[in-house]
Amino acid sequence: MARAALFDVDGTLADTNHLHVVCWWEAFRQAGHHVPTHDIHRSIGLGSNDLIDHLLGDDRDRSADEDISTAHKVLYATCFERLPALDGAKELLHAFDARGWRVVLATSAGGAELKALRRAIDADDVIAGVASADDVSSGKPAPDPVRQALDIAGCEPHEALFVGDTVWDMQAARRAGVRAVAVLSGGIPRRDLEAEGAAAVYATPAELLDDLDDLEASLTDRTG
Repeated sequence: MARAALFDVDGTLADTNHLHVVCWWEAFRQAGHHVPTHDIHRSIGLGSNDLIDHLLGDDRDRSADEDISTAHKVLYATCFERLPALDGAKELLHAFDARGWRVVLATSAGGAELKALRRAIDADDVIAGVASADDVSSGKPAPDPVRQALDIAGCEPHEALFVGDTVWDMQAARRAGVRAVAVLSGGIPRRDLEAEGAAAVYATPAELLDDLDDLEASLTDRTG
């Protein structure tokens, strides 16, 4: 039976969530909006348009939205050459591949940002494909990125596992019918991830790697 290990990237494999927070905060500030960093942090994982909507609300002048999004991209691009992978991320992807899982990324990043993230993770030799912001019409928490990743892997939902770090990841996986586990490396509390359906929660990718035997056994029990 084919099996797919689907991964979010920011906050899950790369230690980038707080870099995004600072860049979004400055982009909003330049447009005349004071948005608390705490609120921005909990919105990371949404696509740019959805993030702006979530933080500024529907009843607003949208004329500056494109400028805000562009400012974030320009600010974040200054970090591309030094984006840090999380400890154990590369090894985790290699471990899944060695066990016969098809490794696919499902991320709201695209274009040059995605290239920079893949360079930081340094595991292209085991990544079977990527469902990116360039490939779907609706990002997480919609199930589209997860379903696209399943199509790339050639697997059914019950044959897959999704690994993410935000409530948006958990919601997208649940809506796609895929079992999800979470990591705390993105900074979202355990209780919030569990409330959105995380079957297990690990501190870091390295901790998930250490528990991979038990996790794989539990998945085998579930699928029979």
